[in-house]
Amino acid sequence: MFNANNDSLTVIKPRSGWQIIDFKELVEYRDLFFSMVTRQVKALYAQTILGFSWAIFKPLFQIVVFTFIFGKVARVSTEGIPYFLFSSVAIIPWTYMSQTMSESSESLVSGQGMLGKIYFPRLVFPLTPVFSRLVDFGISVLIILGILFYYRVLPTWNLLFFPLFLLMMMIIPAGIGLWLSTLAIRFRDVKHAMPFVLQMLIYTAPIVYSASSIPEKYRLLYSLNPIVGVIEGYRACLLGTPIPWIYIGPGIITAVILMISGAFYFRRMERIIVDVI
Repeated sequence: MFNANNDSLTVIKPRSGWQIIDFKELVEYRDLFFSMVTRQVKALYAQTILGFSWAIFKPLFQIVVFTFIFGKVARVSTEGIPYFLFSSVAIIPWTYMSQTMSESSESLVSGQGMLGKIYFPRLVFPLTPVFSRLVDFGISVLIILGILFYYRVLPTWNLLFFPLFLLMMMIIPAGIGLWLSTLAIRFRDVKHAMPFVLQMLIYTAPIVYSASSIPEKYRLLYSLNPIVGVIEGYRACLLGTPIPWIYIGPGIITAVILMISGAFYFRRMERIIVDVI
């Protein structure tokens, strides 16, 4: 690439071996990243009548259904917390994570039209849903606030840990998205497997049931699922219950490992993405 301003020549070539994330390059392309996030936010509800109201209706409908099935019919134990309140503070973050994982895993395949035309950090693709879906999450939080107000739940000092669990909620789908988006380029089975995997994942975390129902001898293994830490963290922050670090600590470690390993693997395979597509 020839630069007419200083008569220099810049050569862009693929890097081999394991590479760390080039944060300087990401900063240089921040305008493109912001543009892609904005475009995806607008595209989510383009040509819809209800628009962003869907960010409220979809999780609210799920909360109502779960409350009826697991709260009224199955009568799942919630340690004295009304089931409508118990499920709402779990379904909202789960909805964000499931939607982000699904979109991030397919980001390179759906964006293949741009990949071979111009150069920019490919990392932008799987990270775009992580930030664009925050708009949905922010809107759906209004459901939680309304339910907390209805049940007269007052904020506690636990709310100070909310940024930690928000960051953890973002890291999990980001790490999984980095892994799966790269694998989806080579194996299109990922697209078909994701709906099934997400249906199963909802039952691997205390979304419809309480984590205390897990036998004590399995709790350490259970807590390695980082989604468990997010759900239990949100409940503790918003409802004022004791923070169960036994579930959150191992989950944080797993989430960080997912993110770092996903980033390294993505960078490792980035140079062959265009060729495979």
